[in-house]
Amino acid sequence: MRRYIYKTMHPQIFQGTHTRRPYFEGWYFKLVSADEQIRYAIIPGIFRGQDPAKDHAFVQVLDGMNGRATYHEYPIEAFRANEEEFLVRVGDNQFSADKIKLAIADDKLSLHGEIRFSGGRGWDITPIQPGVMGWYAWLPIMECYHGVVNLTTSLTGELIENGKSLMFTDGIAYIEKDWGQAFPSAYIWMQSNHFDTPNTSLSASIAMVPLLGRTMRGGIVGFYHEGILHKFAKYTNVVNEQLKLTDDHVHWTMRNKTHRLELVAERGSGGLLLAPIRTEMHKRVDETMQSSVHVRLTTLAGEVIFDQIGRNTGLEVHGDLDTLLKAK
Repeated sequence: MRRYIYKTMHPQIFQGTHTRRPYFEGWYFKLVSADEQIRYAIIPGIFRGQDPAKDHAFVQVLDGMNGRATYHEYPIEAFRANEEEFLVRVGDNQFSADKIKLAIADDKLSLHGEIRFSGGRGWDITPIQPGVMGWYAWLPIMECYHGVVNLTTSLTGELIENGKSLMFTDGIAYIEKDWGQAFPSAYIWMQSNHFDTPNTSLSASIAMVPLLGRTMRGGIVGFYHEGILHKFAKYTNVVNEQLKLTDDHVHWTMRNKTHRLELVAERGSGGLLLAPIRTEMHKRVDETMQSSVHVRLTTLAGEVIFDQIGRNTGLEVHGDLDTLLKAK
């Protein structure tokens, strides 16, 4: 019990010790250079399927400018994690809240170097709401859990890809993670750190969540602006006023007890990432890092607090979307 409490109160660390199959855990590092011309997602993780022969560790790399995605598989023994802090190694690659160190060299890609993170803002951790999941984080029966390690943090360092320098110094990063049995059957996810007002971040997701024999729609949104993290989530009694998809846009409007948040994201093409189902890591998720999102935050009385467009937006729209749109 003591270990369970510690892990729940520290969602950024490896959660998979002594968990039953199937199980996955992955961290997502979104890196954008100072001139916004270099955008990468680096995703380390582990997968343990129903068939132990498919167990492995991995590092995924997405070039957000051209959509090129590569999946680098490692033996399960190559995955090592510190049980007390966020420190993960996959082969010679190292990942933490302070830095990533890459040493990928195979027939798909050569990528090595070190990126360091400094400053930033995580999600509040309290006994009642230990992270983005709120009190749902205490339930040991969720299919998928979600965490935010850092909403917006500055970068220093360089990666070398196939002999080409990728300079990230003075850029911005975002770090999150997921773990559990499988990804949701349908979800929408969007994220941006690049607004005209510096030090502003949006992290927003809505998904179909199985719980106690039924499936509900659950959303988690954090909008960080001028030192305040505005939260819109099921555990904060959020009301979704609109969720609509067109061929070109995602329209999502919600309100909590004090504010209304309107999001309009432009859909774009991206690269295919592998995501976990119960039997394997399956190529099925199209992620773009070239979208934009119009964010408008007002009080319920109509006072405009924020009205800007976020650039370099990460966007995923996937699964049984008809069910997601019709659900309450």
